[in-house]
Amino acid sequence: MLIALTGGIGSGKTTVASRWAALGAHEIDADVLAREVVEPGTEGLAAVVARFGGQVLEPDGSLNRSALASVAFASEESRKDLEALLHPRIQTLAAERVVGLEGVIVYAIPLLTETNSKLDFDRIVTVSCDENVRIDRLVTLRGMNKEEAMQRIAAQATDSEREARADTVIDSNCPMDELLAKADEVFASFS
Repeated sequence: MLIALTGGIGSGKTTVASRWAALGAHEIDADVLAREVVEPGTEGLAAVVARFGGQVLEPDGSLNRSALASVAFASEESRKDLEALLHPRIQTLAAERVVGLEGVIVYAIPLLTETNSKLDFDRIVTVSCDENVRIDRLVTLRGMNKEEAMQRIAAQATDSEREARADTVIDSNCPMDELLAKADEVFASFS
């Protein structure tokens, strides 16, 4: 069973994905794949440098993710260019990773709505949370400033857009133990 797990940045989808992995699911994380497609020596990194310039590289030739974020999120055009370079590569890698896996496979994909993934999902689950809570989580847990957090949230689909595609919505406006209980309940419905 292939499950798409989506949700905006700071919504709690990583917590849910980790819980499901602990319960026995195979986890594929689009954010991890996004890092893999821009590793040194990859076509993805070469394409990013060709579009955004050498200032997005570290001295050792690896990607400087914060430098890339500052230029890519500076305008909608830049962000769309980056997405056009990376999303097809990430989708190809995800499809390769699914092959041969059995049981519950959870594909944590924050940008499901934006990328129109070609994978054939059995269920789509979205984790939703109030924007102010997400901003607080991003500032507190990820060290972003409020403006950066708001910029990242604005660059993604809205909760209502994700919820419209979802078979199941997990509301993460709750304490951690309650979120884990909700994750357990949804996981139990997969079998």
